[in-house]
Amino acid sequence: MSEDLRFPVGNFEQVEVTKDLRNQFIKTIAELPAKLRAACEGLSEAQLETPYRPEGWTIKQVIHHVADSHSQSFSRFKLGLTENCPTIKPYSEADWAELADSKHAPIDSSLAIIEGTHARWTLLLNSMTDADFGKKLNHPERGEYDLDYFLSLYDWHSRHHLAHITELRKRNQR
Repeated sequence: MSEDLRFPVGNFEQVEVTKDLRNQFIKTIAELPAKLRAACEGLSEAQLETPYRPEGWTIKQVIHHVADSHSQSFSRFKLGLTENCPTIKPYSEADWAELADSKHAPIDSSLAIIEGTHARWTLLLNSMTDADFGKKLNHPERGEYDLDYFLSLYDWHSRHHLAHITELRKRNQR
């Protein structure tokens, strides 16, 4: 783990995705819902309202962000599989995190979204061929990337936000 509270698993680094790495990334996607639920188990409302770092999001906002972001990613995979290099719509994660639902909704609503999304996403990922993972999406601000890239990004994203919660819990036990 990194000492940087903002990036506890380090910064995202693009890698060449092999079959073994792809399987590892899919496993991360499959296991995230249970790991998030376990990481939040027993937390009080006050603890859920605790930022994972100074001036960072609260644990509650992190959970809602993961639901928002991973729902978007699942949809983007489906677009990538059914359209020829579609342009995806970016959104302001920071602004979404400040909306009432991200700040005040119980986390169980987003944990349920994550569980359902990840169950379907894992099924989809396991059905994809090597050629499917080579299909591209166009990010209007960053350019074209294949689905292998997005899979590796969401492997990192899953581990990144899980570590925000688990590392905060470790620090607060001292």
